[in-house]
Amino acid sequence: MYCLLPIWRPLLVTAVLTIPQTAIAHPDLAEFETTAFTEEPSIVDCILANGEQSTCYEITVGYLPEGLEIGPFCPRHLSDEGGIWNWTGENAKLYRIDENFLRMLDDLGYRFFDEDGTVHVVDIATQQPSVDHACINVSPAKDVTISMLLPVNPVTADQPTPLGTVGKVGVALNGVPIFSDAPSIQQTGHMPALDTCGGHIDPGGWYHWHATSTDIETTFEAANVEATCALEQRSSALFGYAFDGFAMYGSTDSDGTMPVYLDACNGHVGRTIRGADYHYHASEDFPNLPPCLTGVQATDNFSTTATAGIGAIRAGEDGRNEPPRPDSGGQGPMPQAFDDAATALGISIDTLMEALHSSGQGHPNLAVAAQTLGVTEDALRAVLPPPPEQ
Repeated sequence: MYCLLPIWRPLLVTAVLTIPQTAIAHPDLAEFETTAFTEEPSIVDCILANGEQSTCYEITVGYLPEGLEIGPFCPRHLSDEGGIWNWTGENAKLYRIDENFLRMLDDLGYRFFDEDGTVHVVDIATQQPSVDHACINVSPAKDVTISMLLPVNPVTADQPTPLGTVGKVGVALNGVPIFSDAPSIQQTGHMPALDTCGGHIDPGGWYHWHATSTDIETTFEAANVEATCALEQRSSALFGYAFDGFAMYGSTDSDGTMPVYLDACNGHVGRTIRGADYHYHASEDFPNLPPCLTGVQATDNFSTTATAGIGAIRAGEDGRNEPPRPDSGGQGPMPQAFDDAATALGISIDTLMEALHSSGQGHPNLAVAAQTLGVTEDALRAVLPPPPEQ
């Protein structure tokens, strides 16, 4: 049974709809900006998460698209104005990071500034916070590249895949990777500030988004936030492709009307400039991204040349690039205990290992890994196997 909603709101369907094969459109690399890739994309053999052999587009992008304006992130002083943050505690909503917001957090027991108004700003790529609450502002690493896989022919999953916190969502048309919601202050104590397009820099030094940035001002209007994104705002525009290969659009259909009969992942079969096909829509609430994916991703679909952060890799004994084992510097097979830990946390083994690898060099920093995963350090420590005796 459907609920009756005001006609200007999208109708939501709580279950994921069966998608007709005729409504499945493959990613079109011609839609990407010409400067998005650092090398020519190719088609490679890949394995989907359901075990199927398939083919994927392999695309490689840089740490930041050419000409993209980013920032501000953390304000240096209470008198400055930073980016944005989606506060999920008391008085929950999207805020501009300014004096009013930081003083509200202070009243709630989260002090992000000194008595003189200097904001606690930390670059976690070079140091760990020495205070309980810091604003995270990472420096870029201009030599880093990111490689991603998109299925050439999307395949629908038996069940949708929840994205949770810092889940891999997809890639924008300018090459910027897209991830689900950043870890909350309540989970980590710290605030990895987003700029006014909803992005920030990973500990590996590359920029990514936590929002449908070409329609983010729709969320600003809904939350009464005074901010603008330097990108052109078009609520009906194609934003990018999810990692299952399905397209991602803004909050309205191609004719400017609100989409109807959206499924649990904020997707539907509707008319686009490419015809009637299945695609996702942004929401009016931040983060305005799909909460889940209806299709199947490729395994090992995200890696970087960075030495830290999500997707950082190194060569194992067999010469393959793989996340290092946190207990042995990256060598040898994955112990079953880590599979069990991932299951206990409700995440994939790839997500767990990426978080552990990105948190330290050889020896993971569990506080940072827990922050990445959106859990407490105690919860993470409780499910991980003990390190081997030295």
